Amino acid sequence: MSRKQAVAKEEPKPEPAAEEQSPDVVPEEGGRERGRLARLRFKKKDMPGGLWLKCESCGQTIFRKDLEEKGFVCPSCDFHFTLPGRDRIEMVLDEGTWTELYADLTSLDRLDFRDKEPYSEKVKRSIEKSGMNDALHCGTGQIMGRPVVLAVLDFKFMGGSMGEVVGEKISLAADLARKSGDPLIIFTSSGGARMHEGMLSLMQMAKTSAALATFNEAGGFSICIMTNPTTGGVTASFASICDLTLAEPGALIGFAGPRVIASTIRQELPPGFQRAEFLMSRGQIDMIVSRKDMRRTLVKLIDYGKGNPVP
Repeated sequence: MSRKQAVAKEEPKPEPAAEEQSPDVVPEEGGRERGRLARLRFKKKDMPGGLWLKCESCGQTIFRKDLEEKGFVCPSCDFHFTLPGRDRIEMVLDEGTWTELYADLTSLDRLDFRDKEPYSEKVKRSIEKSGMNDALHCGTGQIMGRPVVLAVLDFKFMGGSMGEVVGEKISLAADLARKSGDPLIIFTSSGGARMHEGMLSLMQMAKTSAALATFNEAGGFSICIMTNPTTGGVTASFASICDLTLAEPGALIGFAGPRVIASTIRQELPPGFQRAEFLMSRGQIDMIVSRKDMRRTLVKLIDYGKGNPVP
């Protein structure tokens, strides 16, 4: 064998190009190249979205199905997630008893308001996204056989903000309960009055308060359940003036947010400030009720309000 042939035999063969390598070949652990299969197997886009959620309170990662089975309550720390309005209705009312009313009412852009886009376009997009015409579900149903008028704010429609439609529907619900003699149950979840409607939204604070006062003077019985979050003009009006005021555990409740208050008064706020437990200790709410106990508690309070024997 010639020297030239021996050198050629000893020279290593060149590695195949990346596109020539088999996609099913995965090199040993620690190798620089992992192969096409290894690169693609764990791509984020291949994983189903929305299967896992992170608790806003303790940071625990929760399987969505487990969270839904527990009524959107964290199994680790009992944090109550903000609940969509329709899920709230299904959870509180007896099956098949819900009748929605005034669902066709829609907000008008009376002020021709515009920030990054016209208010009318924002309302239109919210309707398409949420499947409802405004932020409040209103109707009638039964809780363990007790007829009620129910109003539920839905945070997914523009943060559950209160404009003309929300104020009108709360007033209509109070009037309906006055005529039927049934209790009025309100669930709140809101960022406050809707700035896009200016003074017209702030007027709803007086309007809803007057409607509830008329209902109360007629002998009506009302319960408001504040859920996370309940803030701004909603807190400062109808949410705080019902006969009984309940709250879910850990709910943020207040007028201005804690950061705004801290920067205004230039003082450090107490631990848990504006949370349901803090307000309970100061006498602003009557009771904190866990979501799993809500139906039974409401039934007891309804019977109490109507003068019936409490089970």
